[in-house]
Amino acid sequence: MTSIFHFAFNVTDLESARRFYGGVLGCREGRSTATWVDFDFFGHQISLHLGKPLATAATGLVGDKLVPMPHFGLILKLTEWKTLAARLQEAETEFVLMPQLRFEGQPGEQWTMFFLDPFGNPIEIKGFRDLDAVYAV
Repeated sequence: MTSIFHFAFNVTDLESARRFYGGVLGCREGRSTATWVDFDFFGHQISLHLGKPLATAATGLVGDKLVPMPHFGLILKLTEWKTLAARLQEAETEFVLMPQLRFEGQPGEQWTMFFLDPFGNPIEIKGFRDLDAVYAV
């Protein structure tokens, strides 16, 4: 079964959201009104609504790193992940966790990066050589 994930969350300015999600991340814009806009977030639907973003805190301990919770993101094939990491670096994105390899040589070896959108919403992007390894134990 193939499904598309949908996530709706708040932002404080739709034009800034368009510049970040459409311009920096390269997401295709979908439907919109004066109070929300949809984007194709790498094959999944995100809906950005005007409102107060969720409060977050660096409380998620992964390995020896604290990461912002809650957060959302996606998993890409490693080649796509590297392309996106370069794109974010070229846009001078400030990273919470710089692009890096995590769990090297272990089941679930992955590349990861954390950054915030312009509204403080934390995003994690993971990269795997083999997507079958996502749930490896």
